[in-house]
Amino acid sequence: MSNLSTSSNSTSHLLELRLSVMMFLQFFVWGAWYVALYGFLVEKGMTAAGAGGSFDAAAYTVAPIAAILAPLTLGLIADRFLNTEKVLSILFLLGAGLLYFTPSLAEAGAPATLGEQFSHPMILCLLGYMLCFMPTLGITASLSFQHLDNAEKQFPVIRVMGTIGWIAGNWAMWACRSVGLDPVKFSDSSSHIFTAAAIASAILGVYCLTLPKTLPASKGRKISIKEVLGVDAWSMLKNRNFLVFALASFLICIPLAGYYAKGAGFVAEMGVTLFGSKTGAMSTGQMSEIFFMVIMPFCFARLGVKWMLTIGMGAWVLRYGLWGFAFGQEGPLLTLPIFIGILLHGICYDFFFVTGMIYTDKKAPPAIRNQAQSLIVMLTQGLGLGLGAQLFGRWATACSVDGKVDFAKFWYVPAAFAFAVLVLFFLLFWEKLKPTAQKALTETSNTN
Repeated sequence: MSNLSTSSNSTSHLLELRLSVMMFLQFFVWGAWYVALYGFLVEKGMTAAGAGGSFDAAAYTVAPIAAILAPLTLGLIADRFLNTEKVLSILFLLGAGLLYFTPSLAEAGAPATLGEQFSHPMILCLLGYMLCFMPTLGITASLSFQHLDNAEKQFPVIRVMGTIGWIAGNWAMWACRSVGLDPVKFSDSSSHIFTAAAIASAILGVYCLTLPKTLPASKGRKISIKEVLGVDAWSMLKNRNFLVFALASFLICIPLAGYYAKGAGFVAEMGVTLFGSKTGAMSTGQMSEIFFMVIMPFCFARLGVKWMLTIGMGAWVLRYGLWGFAFGQEGPLLTLPIFIGILLHGICYDFFFVTGMIYTDKKAPPAIRNQAQSLIVMLTQGLGLGLGAQLFGRWATACSVDGKVDFAKFWYVPAAFAFAVLVLFFLLFWEKLKPTAQKALTETSNTN
């Protein structure tokens, strides 16, 4: 019996390792170019505002658009037609080709009008890439859940490798320079950010074919128009608790867009660095994410879904409030609140988004789990961040005097908005685990 148990544990650990490599490469690809894209556009002289707004704003809008357009349809393919690992392989290989050609399209220069911006070859190429990439956020989670014996315990450990991959992607060009390669050619604003991402995406595309076979749960069933439109996934909103969760996920991502758009700029403008590096200061947020991902199984077993989600939203409220307070301060009253706000990223992301993935997997029928995960990606990364990007772009203008943003005014509004979402969620969400399920979670955590 002990040999059988040892064999089972070895198989489980090997599976976790295989899925962890998948997560690492997936987020390495995203981290290698996404943050550094602005610097690349600056180098190309493509960030000046024109009649339709700045070109970089258009470039960063393609991700929310892709998150709205693609996930449900591609989730349907994984649920109905092709093995999930094959769908992932195709998406990552196509993405590799698109990423590789993206920087060459920047030579066309930046047009002035909004219509010309969104028909620009580089924007169209990035949109094509994000149409491939955004669905993978939900599909990789769904694949993992289908093969894990205890998602609450195992998935956070696997997902933390995605965070490590994101950090590694951010620092990829620094690593190239550290081994003696040309520091100008391999700068964070060079075209090689896309080359590194393309190579990693191609490797991941091939690697996905080695993942556990994941058959379409509904293969062979007749397909209907409602399934193409994702109606089955949308029907989950008939459940009151899932509806509250979905709406809270959508709403909380509206102020989050303000953090993504202005967070790094705010930290830099305040002169907050780590070892002289502004990038290093922001990276501590991802480092904290690693810590909270590791302790997440223990917290999940003891707190449950509602409190995990509530604490995650509360961390956002605290972060925005601290940053609003820090503006105009000096010394420790400036740096300490800003650093605490950065470090809260681990709780913000892990306790809300990762818990949300686990909750969605438990609520969705097996036949539509890919579509259900994709629905949440669409509501958060698509509609929430997309609407938030537009609203907070205008809010930043409203908070500006002589080109300078009043960040106290800017951050207190998302703090108030996130607090309102938190209160509504806490009052309306009453999901309860069955006693046996809660006991099993606790026993699993206690065996660690």
